[in-house]
Amino acid sequence: MASVKLTKTELKRQKDQLKRYKRYLPTLLLKKQQLQMVIRQVEQEILEYRQKQEAVHRSLLHWVHVYGENRRFDESLQLQHLVKVDKIKKKKGNIAGVTIPVFEELTFKEISYNLLEYPLWVDKGIEALRNIAEFDALITVLEQQVVLLNRELVTTSQRVNLFEKIKIPESKDNIRKISIALGDQQTASVVRGKIAKSKLTKVS
Repeated sequence: MASVKLTKTELKRQKDQLKRYKRYLPTLLLKKQQLQMVIRQVEQEILEYRQKQEAVHRSLLHWVHVYGENRRFDESLQLQHLVKVDKIKKKKGNIAGVTIPVFEELTFKEISYNLLEYPLWVDKGIEALRNIAEFDALITVLEQQVVLLNRELVTTSQRVNLFEKIKIPESKDNIRKISIALGDQQTASVVRGKIAKSKLTKVS
């Protein structure tokens, strides 16, 4: 810890500094709690979307016997070639001062196909694959949110610890030291004054 000047000016500076720390700390604590809460919410969303995605996968089990036909098509005609992602549309959001990506929409490339070359289940299969792809995109964006929010949480937690464990105790300790020193100086001044007065009395 750096030494401090044992002056009234420094005492005032330390007291003002302590007030600022005590004023900022509740805001930081609130931000930390908010970030923790939002992270839990987003992680819960991710879990729910994964479960929904898994439900789509399970629903496809009923089609397994017909999807077996997919492997008998020429490579260029297989179902996976009929579903291609175009782009993920995102916008910017803000949570506790953190700029985050927010999922808006997943668009697919328009791929035409000859209905005569495919069995009846192809439309159902395309719909399922698009749903799975959309869940993937949504989950990816939510995971990006968690990364950004966790990064801010680490920074905020470090600031809270800095204020709680270092800055506030340090300021309180400095105020105590300066107050004691100033008290000692005042006492010494009074004593010197009395001694001087006593000497003057004896001389007269």
